[in-house]
Amino acid sequence: MTTTATVPARVTVTDEAAAFIESLRQQYGEILFHQSGGCCDGSSPMCYMQNDFIVGDQDVFLGTIAGVPFYISKPQFEYWKHTQLIIDVVPGQGGMFSLDNGTGRRFLVRSRLFSDAEAEALISQGV
Repeated sequence: MTTTATVPARVTVTDEAAAFIESLRQQYGEILFHQSGGCCDGSSPMCYMQNDFIVGDQDVFLGTIAGVPFYISKPQFEYWKHTQLIIDVVPGQGGMFSLDNGTGRRFLVRSRLFSDAEAEALISQGV
């Protein structure tokens, strides 16, 4: 018997992080996330005002969390493509250029591996 899995979201958000995102949207307007994996702050999910960040040709759109687009650099996507990213918020200092900086909270990526069925569903949908 073959079981089929629904196509999972590549990126999700915790309830606490979604509430924090909404508070940032209220303060800054339209925002986006980018996960670059670069040095320094780049290993954390960074939150920017949409008009302050240029999405590049090598950025991959992973999905929308709490009404906000989430992108990842193509090289980072290659590392993370087998996992679902779960965006959470924890106490701490945000990235230097991220909108969570100075709030006493910062975004954090948690992850889980996709099951074989979920990975097959993503592949079959061309995602």
